[in-house]
Order: sequence, then C-alpha cells, then structure tokens
Amino acid sequence: MTKSTAKAPLAGTPSLLRAINDRAALELLLENGPLSRTQIGTLTGLSKPTASQLLARLEAAGLVLPVGTTAGGPGPNARLYQVNPAAGYVAGLDVTNSGIEVAVADITGTTLAGHTVPTKGVPAAATVPTVAAAVAEAVRAAGLPEGALRTVAIGVGGAPDPVTGKLRYASHLPGWHSPRLVEELTEAIGAPVSIENDVNLAAVAERSSGAAAGFEDFVLLWAGAGVGAAIVIAGRLHRGFTGGAGEVGYMPLPDSPVEWDARRRKFGGFQALVGAPAVRSLAREHGLGAATAQESIARALATPGAGDAFLAELAGRLAVGLAVIVAVVDPQLVVLSGVVPSAGGERLRALVEDELARISIARPEVRSTALSGSPVLLGALQRALSDAREAVFSTH
Repeated sequence: MTKSTAKAPLAGTPSLLRAINDRAALELLLENGPLSRTQIGTLTGLSKPTASQLLARLEAAGLVLPVGTTAGGPGPNARLYQVNPAAGYVAGLDVTNSGIEVAVADITGTTLAGHTVPTKGVPAAATVPTVAAAVAEAVRAAGLPEGALRTVAIGVGGAPDPVTGKLRYASHLPGWHSPRLVEELTEAIGAPVSIENDVNLAAVAERSSGAAAGFEDFVLLWAGAGVGAAIVIAGRLHRGFTGGAGEVGYMPLPDSPVEWDARRRKFGGFQALVGAPAVRSLAREHGLGAATAQESIARALATPGAGDAFLAELAGRLAVGLAVIVAVVDPQLVVLSGVVPSAGGERLRALVEDELARISIARPEVRSTALSGSPVLLGALQRALSDAREAVFSTH
C-alpha cells in the first residue's frame, strides 16, 4: 500500500487574511457610507483591536479618511470613516456613430464631470485621437490632473472578438476595427482601456442599480436605432464564442426580411420589425407618422383606436422576438430598454408581457428600465469602477 501524498489544506497566511478583511471593510464602506470602528467590527465580525488596526492600515494607504464623529448616543463620540474619493478616478464612454459621451467619477462612484463631442465627419484615422481628446477634456472639467485615471471603459455598438480583438458587428463605426484598438486607446489616453458591447453595459447598470437589481438570470432587450440583447446567467454576462451573443437584430423571424448577408447589410430580421425605422414605418401604416420613433409612439399613446392597434402590433413584434430568446435562455426577468420601449412606457410594457405570456411557455416577468440618463454610460462607469477597485483595493 502506497503512502498518500495528499497535502492538508494550507491555512490562510496573516497577510492574506488582512487583505481579505481590508477588502471586506472597503466594500462595506462603499455600500453603507461612513462607519465607525465599532460598526465595521460588528459587520465584519472582527474584534475592536483588529478593526482599529485595519482602519489604521487603510488610512495610511490613503484608502479611507475620517469624516467626523457620531453624536447623540451614550458615551464618547466615535470617529467615522469613509472611502477616500481621491483613491482613484475612472472614466466611462458611450460611443455611437453620432457622438462620444464621457463621464468621469471618483472611486466611490460619484460622477464629477462629463463631456460630449460629435463624431459626424470625423475621419476613421482620427478616431483614437478624438476619443483621447474627449477623455482629456472630461478629466480637465473634473478638475483632475493629467494621468489621474485608473481605468477607462468604453461601450460601443459591436462586440470585441475575444480571440482577435477586432470589433465585430460594427460597420457603423468607422475607425473602430483595428485589432490593436485597445492598445492604441490605452496608449493615447494614458490609462488601461476596456471595450464592451453597449447593450451588455446597459445590463450591468440595470443589475447594479436598476430594474434587474438582485436578479442572477435575466435578459435585457434594447430597441432603438439598433436592436440587441444582453444575457446574464448566474450573475455573469454571456458573450458567446466570438463575443456576439445577444446580436439579435440579425435574428430571422416570421414576417421579417431574411438577412442573407449579415456581414454586409445593416438591417434585417428582428431589426426590421422593431428597430426605430421599422417603428416609424408601422406608425405611418396606422396614420400616426412622425419624425422619430419616440414621437410616433407618443402619438399612438394619445390616439385611441389607431393608437391602440399600433401599440398592440408593436408589442406583438417585440414579444415574438422575446419568445425565441426566452425559449433558449429561460430567464427569470426581461428588462426592456432603449428609446422604443422607453417611449411606450408602462402601457407598452404591459402589452409585451401579456403577449409574451400568450405565445411562450416560459413566462418571465417583464420590466421597463429603471434608469435615468444613459444606461450605457452608467454601465461603462460601473465596469471601470469594478476594474479600478480591484486594482486599488487589492494592491495597497
């Protein structure tokens, strides 16, 4: 009989345990705001001396700072601590074919400044310097010095291929297809850059502080100028083998044009049923034509009869596409986002939910976006903050 060579699990080293406790305390401070030593000890299960040592380490590292004392309770007032906003800064970007929107935030998530630049007419060769200049202007507007950013996250209407690094499904974004785009942007901006699909980032924002908060399995359907979906399974984004999971605008459906060459043409499939141009066309058929999809939907909401018929048909189109998605993914929740569902509000949401329940075996709850402002920009900031906190909080 041979002697077993299995080793007993190694106990955590003191330095590892300190790092774990420090990270837990920082996350508690971010979530709950200023806390005292006693409160941190209670929430983490640490003794008062250990909590005191922890706070001393974090203060010396510049990660927390005292912000006053408690008042009104028995005994002496206790000093309160919060995460130091100056521990790091990030930027998030929402990039479309018409402009770049930038926001800069500190490590606590407080937005400090924003900047928007149009991109119509910008040559492809000027893409990287244009992005870098927009970020630099937002940093200056926030009153920060050059080089202050820890991380930058960019949302685009496409999908970075995880193997080649090249942006796919993004023929509408000239200048964004270099396989070295991330490296070029990182060098020009002076901070690590990540690029993510814009609808995926909208889902990140919804899960952080919107309609999907607390949900581990959900689908976000985005309908606007473009149509796409984000799929979250067990709390993680599902991107697919080439990064194209959720590119449902190309999905062939009954009564929609079949996209025979999806690499070359922009519209077809689900896009041709519920994208903004299709919504305007449908509204004209019902005598509700307007300059934009939002205005068409607003007219429908205010017009009994023709408006009711238009909304019912639009809800049916959305439900057919969703039925295909939920049959495969079986999510607990569907979130509707983008200008088309947002313009339809609660009435369109309810119609979609009812129609989906009628035609689909899977019957997830359907919610409208709960975010104000740009969901993509909010998601980009969340992604940048997550990366920055991992770097800052794990290396002190």
